[in-house]
Amino acid sequence: MSFDNRHERLGPVSVDQEKRLAAQAAAELVEDGMRVGLGSGSTVAFLLPALAARGLRLSCVSTSPQTTRFARELGVTVESFEGTGALDELDIAIDGADQVDPSGWLVKGGGAAHTREKAVAAAADRFVVIVSSDKPVERLTPPIPLELLEFGLAGTLKRLGTVRLRDVPRSPDGGVIADFTGEFSDPEKLAAELSAAVGVVDHGLFPPALVTDVLIGRGTDVEHIEVGSRA
Repeated sequence: MSFDNRHERLGPVSVDQEKRLAAQAAAELVEDGMRVGLGSGSTVAFLLPALAARGLRLSCVSTSPQTTRFARELGVTVESFEGTGALDELDIAIDGADQVDPSGWLVKGGGAAHTREKAVAAAADRFVVIVSSDKPVERLTPPIPLELLEFGLAGTLKRLGTVRLRDVPRSPDGGVIADFTGEFSDPEKLAAELSAAVGVVDHGLFPPALVTDVLIGRGTDVEHIEVGSRA
């Protein structure tokens, strides 16, 4: 895919306004009766009111306690995604991203929920990423968020090398949050290395195979990029 940088801003438009536009466009993709995955973070905070305003009958799962709480306050039904009795497939998942490159690779996990976010994205027939115009990049750069096991943490850090622990609360599932800070040029190679590393629960590199759509708020418009299909 390629990014269209020809859009001109009509007057001053804030990043939050761009996030809101992208979120509102994503909410319009949701249909009555759908099973919906709700992501985390500031962009999703704009999605929830837009989704609630539509008054649809939905079965939702959420990637963070904060999203669950806010969604329920707005009257959106959120059910558990844990255990064998939970939904095993979703119609659509919607979430933000920290970086999006032209091939569709994402960096996620600034809010420390990337393991759950990846599980929800993988379960969805359609994964829609909503971002403001400052998130598309020519190439991904560090830091790359990590969730690590507490058990054997010192050895994990030694093996990974260029990793910095983050002074934040644990993940929703109790994992230690860190960032890989080393330079890299091939996100696929780095993703494979991190996935194979003992002690790494998961990392914040999301491959294009997970992504179907990217909605970018640009000024007063929304650019819709179709990345792929799960069909």
